[in-house]
Amino acid sequence: MSERRTTGLSATVIADLVAELGPVWQARRDAELADRPRRRAVGAGAKYKLVFVDRLLATLVHLRRGVTHDVLACWFGVDRSTITRAIGEIGPCSPTAAGASRADCGCARSLMSSFISAPPVRPR
Repeated sequence: MSERRTTGLSATVIADLVAELGPVWQARRDAELADRPRRRAVGAGAKYKLVFVDRLLATLVHLRRGVTHDVLACWFGVDRSTITRAIGEIGPCSPTAAGASRADCGCARSLMSSFISAPPVRPR
């Protein structure tokens, strides 16, 4: 019920989005890491403070409710720049950056576009 109040989507729809967009996001992230020479060993460096699901939820809440990055940063307990980066990575939903075709992200793309254009959900 909490997901529906904050994002306007049921937990099932969010799980479907995670299942569809997660591999695309991970492939894009892996491609970015493979494109440049490593300066550190695999696994070294800063760890993500927001897992993919949290990144997706932050993006959905931002798009649906217009919540500022500062508020989302307080909500998730991270810095504002982390939220800005997360929304920038998830928001476009561009699988072409990972070398996938547009059809690979068709369902998620249509859901995100209808989600953005839908009227905001008012709490009861």
